[in-house]
Amino acid sequence: MSCRAGFVWGTNQHFNRFIEDCGITCELVTPHMLAAPFYRKTFNCLIIPTGFGNHLYSNLLPALRASSPRIKKFVENGGNLLVYGAATDKPYVYDWLPFIVTYKHDCHPRRIDCIPSSDTGTLIDDYDPLCIECDGSFISHEGICVGRAQDTDVIIEKQIEKGKIVVTSVHEYPAKKFLKAFCCAGLPTIF
Repeated sequence: MSCRAGFVWGTNQHFNRFIEDCGITCELVTPHMLAAPFYRKTFNCLIIPTGFGNHLYSNLLPALRASSPRIKKFVENGGNLLVYGAATDKPYVYDWLPFIVTYKHDCHPRRIDCIPSSDTGTLIDDYDPLCIECDGSFISHEGICVGRAQDTDVIIEKQIEKGKIVVTSVHEYPAKKFLKAFCCAGLPTIF
C-alpha cells in the first residue's frame, strides 16, 4: 500500500527527505497551495512542522487559518494530521484546529512519559525519553494527553470522526516506525 504525505511549508526541508526515507511519498504543499480553494490532492496524512506560528520562520499561519474548514473536513473524512510546535509566544496559534489547544512556548530538554495504551506515544521511540528537546507545552486542550513532561502535556491526540490529529511540541523528527504507521493509517483523502 502506498502512503502519501503532504508536507506543509514554503520550501522543501530535510524533513521531506526523512519522510521519504520512511517509505512514504511526500509532496510539498506551500501556503499558497494550502489556501487555494482549487487545490485538490489526495493524501493519507498532512504534516505541519515546527515553527509554523512564528513569522520569522514561515508565513504559514494565515494559510492554515484560511484553510481551517478544509483541514477539518480532511480529518473527518479519514486523513491524519501531525502538527508540531508553533515556536512562538502566542498561546492561540492553534486556533485553526477543530478543537481548542492553548500553547506555551518554552524550549528546553525534558523527560517525557507516554501512556502505553496509545500508539501515538511511539512518536519518541527513536530517542531517549529522559532527555528530549521540546519547544513548549499545551497548557489547555480538548485532546487526550499521551505524552507528559513533569506536569505539562507535550503530546496530545484527538480523534475527529474517521481521522486523527496529533499535536506535539517535541522538537525532533518523529520515530520512523511511528511516522510510517501514522501516515499509512490515514485513509487516502482529498484535501
